[in-house]
Amino acid sequence: MPDSPGLRPTTDRVRETLFNWLAPSMVDAHCLDCFAGSGALGLEALSRYAASATLLEMERGVAQTLQQNLATLKATNGKVVNTNTLSFLAQPGTPHNVVFVDPPFRKGLLEETLSLLESNGWLADDALIYVESEVENGLPPVPVHWDLHREKVAGQVAYRLYHRQAQGESNASTD
Repeated sequence: MPDSPGLRPTTDRVRETLFNWLAPSMVDAHCLDCFAGSGALGLEALSRYAASATLLEMERGVAQTLQQNLATLKATNGKVVNTNTLSFLAQPGTPHNVVFVDPPFRKGLLEETLSLLESNGWLADDALIYVESEVENGLPPVPVHWDLHREKVAGQVAYRLYHRQAQGESNASTD
């Protein structure tokens, strides 16, 4: 993977925990990796029988390497889009079952990314949304019908898995 400012691959330990959480939902899932970077999350999803994975990456060199990796792995159900994630998500989308949101830290991208996913049709009714962020930022604001399904901290990184409920079906407290 070429050097890229802010490239911070999800650690093996965190990735293993995440995919243990996701195991029952991965087969035939349509996945979206919003800030692909090394591609570890999208490629892991494909290796676990996801129907498809779309990897969004802004840095041209990194996107080219991801495309080469997909070709090497003969992963024809994977697609790399060299784009600005926020611009891409601002367009009307197609629903995905599993979405990975692991933006570069300290860039202020998380809140807008989550909002665009929800408002532009990128999420299936029962989508699982993985969010990785700095511990010091606390819980990101999410729609009321996203239930926090799992949460862990590793060092300075908080990672959370949300389960999106069809609107009106949330188990969250309204107190």
